[in-house]
Amino acid sequence: MTTDPQRTFEVERKYDADAGTPLPTWDDVPGVSAVSAGELRELDARYFDTADAALARNGVALRRRTGGPDAGWHIKGPRQGDGRLELGWPIDEDGRMPDAVASVVAQWTDAELLPLARIENHRTAYLLSGDDGVIAEFVDDRVRATDLRTGARREWREWEMELGPAAPADQHGRAAFFAAVESAVLASGGRPPSSGSKLARALGF
Repeated sequence: MTTDPQRTFEVERKYDADAGTPLPTWDDVPGVSAVSAGELRELDARYFDTADAALARNGVALRRRTGGPDAGWHIKGPRQGDGRLELGWPIDEDGRMPDAVASVVAQWTDAELLPLARIENHRTAYLLSGDDGVIAEFVDDRVRATDLRTGARREWREWEMELGPAAPADQHGRAAFFAAVESAVLASGGRPPSSGSKLARALGF
């Protein structure tokens, strides 16, 4: 396995939706001229942390996920301004953490990492494109989560909109884009998120 991770700076917004809420329409979102057909993805992720939550206290999430185009080990770093840096390594064969991943985690902790949560996600992904390419990816997630510390199970539906390579590069353009997205979400019956992340919600926060 290569030791050099794939680096992605994620800028996204999350929203809650009920099971029967219709998908938003994007006609009034600036720059969007086409929306792809939905791509189905079955995702299954295990999250890890130390007994004293050293990673969470540093704003870091560590997971191993199968399914989807980016299956592998992922480290989501602390928030930086409007987004987070995500490091990704290809999926391993035996389920053990690769040395390359462990060496990055070591900057926050050298304590034993324990299973924290399992998050299974039936995802439908849509690409929103304009003249210059993909502006954003919108995903419709139906989530089943298990807190591996307590056995508690939770289910919910949420939406995410993540900026793509052709997204506005300036702060004003991004603000206008997300304002239009939020208007479309609210008009369809969606609402602001009740939790900051899937992991937090899986753990009851």
